Amino acid sequence: MTRLSDEAPEPATTEPVRWGPILAMGLAMLMVTLEMSLASVTLPAIGTELGVGSAAAKWVILAYALPAAALAIPLGRWVDHADARAVFLLAVTGVGLTSLVTAAAPAFWILLAARFLQGVMGALVAAVYMPIVAASVRPEQRGRALGYVATIMPVGSLAGAPLGGLVADGWGWRPVFLIKLPVLVLVLWLGGRLLPRGKGGLPAPGRSLLGDTLVLGGAVTALLLALDRIEVGAVAAAAVLAVLTVVLTAWWVRLRSSRPIIKLARRPAFGLPLLSLLLMASYIGLTLFLLPFYVSDVLHGGAGMMGLSMLFFIGAVALGSPISGWLADRYPPRLVLGAGGALTLAGTVSMLTLGQDAGVADLAWRLALVGIGQSLFNVPVNTAMLAATPPGMIGTGAGVGMTVRTLAFTVGPSLAALAYGLASGGAAGFRTGVIVLAVLQAAGLAAGIATKARAVRDS
Repeated sequence: MTRLSDEAPEPATTEPVRWGPILAMGLAMLMVTLEMSLASVTLPAIGTELGVGSAAAKWVILAYALPAAALAIPLGRWVDHADARAVFLLAVTGVGLTSLVTAAAPAFWILLAARFLQGVMGALVAAVYMPIVAASVRPEQRGRALGYVATIMPVGSLAGAPLGGLVADGWGWRPVFLIKLPVLVLVLWLGGRLLPRGKGGLPAPGRSLLGDTLVLGGAVTALLLALDRIEVGAVAAAAVLAVLTVVLTAWWVRLRSSRPIIKLARRPAFGLPLLSLLLMASYIGLTLFLLPFYVSDVLHGGAGMMGLSMLFFIGAVALGSPISGWLADRYPPRLVLGAGGALTLAGTVSMLTLGQDAGVADLAWRLALVGIGQSLFNVPVNTAMLAATPPGMIGTGAGVGMTVRTLAFTVGPSLAALAYGLASGGAAGFRTGVIVLAVLQAAGLAAGIATKARAVRDS
């Protein structure tokens, strides 16, 4: 007897639908996304005022991004036992307070500490994302809910850098971190009014949760730092960090708290979309590394050419996400994510035909194709993982997905940089990197569309 519940949309229920919390959650996720692109334009000014070099200034970004991966699973476990409304209000308030500290930081180490805490609060926002969606809409409407949030989020990438640049040019880098405060106040008000009160409050973390934070968080941090060291050619440091990653991971696997997470990841209905996400998200190596270097070294273009081309990618993601959500609620998620993965792969492979006289139009349609593919892929892959997660582990499942996505966003550029360097850069290095990413995406596409067959056999 076969079981198709992992593939087909769940049957309609009479549960009440609340779209207000989805709006509040979308705006909160917008603030988290905006934080990365806003901060990127402040690095030169921060380095000049606080007396640090470009390598150190990069930690303004890393200090915020690391908690998203290192703490996502422990925070997700904690959210599963907490009141989602209380977590949401705590996280949004925390983002606002740490923004104030960041803007007023008199020394670089204080700035980094504030950014790390800001990243923890941002990770909390992301950890409570899936539980709020699951509690607010019916199972057959989750695709649309996730699609709406995925439509709002690209605005952060689209508006962050130019808005931050204007503010930084006019008033310096410190006010850049305060731009989002009026929206945060609105988000806090909406969350307080629209999110229902739940049970659990804000429980104190237990010993197993603290152990997970130290061991698993340490392993993920060591892995991310190892990949960063590989990118800059520090092979010895990367090797030490890689060994530390293996030791800490082996330690975590032996912990009792890891067993439910490992069991969830081994379930094909969850694990195969997760693997697909890990491999497909490596496309970021194309947009963050390969194309900027190709534009600079081969096309002899500037940042403006790359930025204008990226608008087509971001616009395609924003336009395609609501359509993706609608499709994910009506068709098996593997079919929609398979179509998205195929389009992403097609857009990546099309980069191999870029000539040395390519212009914005040549870059734009290829990036738009990747963007449409990603919009069709991301929503159903999240929908599939949410459907396969037990009700009491939704925060944990979201944390696993966030960790994997963050790792992929680091692995993609690192592998692209390695391939680019081994092929001596230029056009040859670009094409070598594209081929490496295309192979990863092809494997990710296979994992995504294999979900139904594996789930049926294992049931």
